[in-house]
Amino acid sequence: MKHIQFIETILYVNDQQESTNFYLKLFRQNPDLNVPGITEFKLAENCKLGLMPNKGIAKILSNKTPHPDIGNGIPRCELYFYVENIELEFENAINIGAKLISEIKDQDWGDKVCYFADLDGHIIAFAQKLINK
Repeated sequence: MKHIQFIETILYVNDQQESTNFYLKLFRQNPDLNVPGITEFKLAENCKLGLMPNKGIAKILSNKTPHPDIGNGIPRCELYFYVENIELEFENAINIGAKLISEIKDQDWGDKVCYFADLDGHIIAFAQKLINK
């Protein structure tokens, strides 16, 4: 879809500050925006990751969907990051206390991948393309 100019994925989080600290360490960069109600990390030229408190988005969603607090700890999305050095990202995630879901493994879709969970249960994958695939 060439008409989409920019992508921002927003995760609903229980505690904005704790999640900001987690992702600051995971990405090893400061957020580009960090104000009450939203934190944003620019990850690529056309991609940002936002963190929004459950209670903030609940006001916008009103009573039209279940309250996001109900989903805390349940994997609600997966962030799949292709990286230059999967071993470096694996070690960093371990060192900052990300919950290990799966060690680095070759997958049948042609990627080498490891999986973690963040403080709210969102899944984070670090991947590299396998050379032989």
